[in-house]
Amino acid sequence: MQHTHMLKRFYKALFFTTRFYLAAGVIVLLFVLAFFVPPLLAVAEFCTLALTLLVITDLLLLFAIKAPVTALRKMSARFSNGDDNSVMLTVSNPLRYPLWISVLEELPFQFQRRDFVMTARLPPQQSHIFSYTLRPVERGEYRFGNSNLLVTTFFGLVQRLFAGKTEQPVKVYPSYLQLRQYELMAFQNKMQDLGVHRRRMIGHSMEFDHIKEYTQGDDVRTLNWKATARRGVLMVNNYVEEKSQQVICVIDKSRNMKMPFDGMTLLDYAVNATLVFSNVALQKGDKTGLVTFVEQHIEFLPPANKKIQLNKILEMLYAQETQWQESDFERLSVHLRTSLSQRSLLVLFTNFESLSSMQRQLPYLRKLAKYHLVMVIFFENTGLRALTTGSAVTTEDIYIQTIAQKFIDEKRLIAKELLRYGIVSVLSTPEQLTIDVVNKYLELKASMQL
Repeated sequence: MQHTHMLKRFYKALFFTTRFYLAAGVIVLLFVLAFFVPPLLAVAEFCTLALTLLVITDLLLLFAIKAPVTALRKMSARFSNGDDNSVMLTVSNPLRYPLWISVLEELPFQFQRRDFVMTARLPPQQSHIFSYTLRPVERGEYRFGNSNLLVTTFFGLVQRLFAGKTEQPVKVYPSYLQLRQYELMAFQNKMQDLGVHRRRMIGHSMEFDHIKEYTQGDDVRTLNWKATARRGVLMVNNYVEEKSQQVICVIDKSRNMKMPFDGMTLLDYAVNATLVFSNVALQKGDKTGLVTFVEQHIEFLPPANKKIQLNKILEMLYAQETQWQESDFERLSVHLRTSLSQRSLLVLFTNFESLSSMQRQLPYLRKLAKYHLVMVIFFENTGLRALTTGSAVTTEDIYIQTIAQKFIDEKRLIAKELLRYGIVSVLSTPEQLTIDVVNKYLELKASMQL
């Protein structure tokens, strides 16, 4: 039984290369020609013997050692959704002669790639690092399979399949790489490059408290010249630190958010923007929370400004998926009204494709706007915009462009209709979503609307 098992393993690991089949084909051709030219028979027999000896030597070089190569995959324990994540595979050759290797990586099925092959030459007793990047477009748990190594020697007649045991799970989280990028740019004062600008405010980022007489050490920039003229002595404005505000991101998970863009759904873009936006709000001293809703199901994370809040938001965003049902804005309105006692900024990520669809939800948005500052984020259809920029040649082209322009204009009408009832709106493309949301938030903070 043991010998049978060893033979099966040997048979499964043995592969003949293209070079072997070419050499065998030439030998067969020589035997055929020897039927007409007898002297070629000796040449054919010599070539057969030489090929046999080379194959045996090749087999001994590859199969005499239990594990001729070793493989080790290194990557992060979690991937960032929508970003390029680096993976490194180190393959080592412990032998005293060089090897040629082809690596067939068993990538997670979510990438739908079955032909991912990398090749390299391994010098004697040295290692080679294969590096590549992967861009996931779905959140969830991924699983890498084995690294299948096809090893050949300098003869190149036989290949040995060695399955490197590199099975490894990895979780794909919302775009935390984008989060780090924003933090680094803020540190280097390069947010302007992405459209995030500082807005100048008159005064201080503090709330006015009272006027008092100037004492040594007070900031001369806070002098109140009108009060000084009335009293005849120097008077200064006294401020208190700005109070922490509540900022709640509300994500719609209905079928409207399942629309794809560049391989990712609108929900994924909303999730990535929520993570970055929540981090910015926390750095501004605000309390951040999260609400996701679809049909009658609502998940609520109370607002807080503790250090662990961002991790709680990240874990909650990780498991969110779009549904095919409609969202119940009425239930959302009631839930937020009862859960939030303090006036808050509600950042609602949704998608209205038509004016009528927005008007169905408008009464509930207006009800929320009575008690909170509501900012509605919805998406511009970039596919329609591309249709309007092309040249119209036929009547059908004109008809298509007219309809596309109608839908684009309707999106702008939605924004105006929301503004009419005191609801802040942001119409953004998916790739600019994070920048637009952060800019609008900073604008609201600067204008004291929040």
